[in-house]
Amino acid sequence: MRLGKKFSCDQCKDKFGSYLELINHARHKHHHPIVRCDECGQEFIHEADRLHHVRKEHEQKMAKRIHKYEHRHEIKNPTPQDEVDAHTRNFGDNF
Repeated sequence: MRLGKKFSCDQCKDKFGSYLELINHARHKHHHPIVRCDECGQEFIHEADRLHHVRKEHEQKMAKRIHKYEHRHEIKNPTPQDEVDAHTRNFGDNF
């Protein structure tokens, strides 16, 4: 059983078996500008697809980094250095 071609060109309606084939078609046949993810280099035909990818793949990873210290036990009597360390750790993770 052969799987159908599920990626179609929105300009000429040609169909392709993979998204990469569709990107190559759009780039070479229609000279369509391709947008690239700044994080991983994955290519997309539409900016909306790139934004969806970034939200799904990269922002979830960043959220895990931002919240990785949430489950640590609080220090009962923090020293001034402990407070500076906590502030610096949280500040640095937001970049």
